[in-house]
Formats: sequence, structure tokens, C-alpha cells
Amino acid sequence: MNLREAQEGKEYIIKQINTDDEELNAFLFSLGCYSDEPITVISHLKGGCVVSIKDGRYNIDKQLAEAILLY
Repeated sequence: MNLREAQEGKEYIIKQINTDDEELNAFLFSLGCYSDEPITVISHLKGGCVVSIKDGRYNIDKQLAEAILLY
């Protein structure tokens, strides 16, 4: 399951991030978005979704949301 398919308000664990862009991986890592970390979808938007990672809320675009796989 990817982030776009996740239910709002439910906590998931990040399984992996499917992207070959090292700069994007580094950015996500700096947000705390990496394997085995909890993530919660706050709301789904037309262009992506709002997520809670650690103590922050972030807007993730549709393409990136599809690349984040969850348990």
C-alpha cells in the first residue's frame, strides 16, 4: 500500500521509499521520513496529502505519496 491509499487518521509504518533521486531521499530523511518510522495521513488533497511525521506536518505531492510504501 502507498501513502495515497492510506486512511486518514491512522498511523502506518514506512516500509520503503521508491525513488532514485538521492537529493529527494536526503530531503525526506531530514524530515524524519525513512523506513520503519511511523507516519499518519492527516488529510488527502487533490494534489497529494498532508502527513504527520514525528512532530511536524508536511504536504506531500501525489507523485511522492505514491513512492512512499507502508506496512
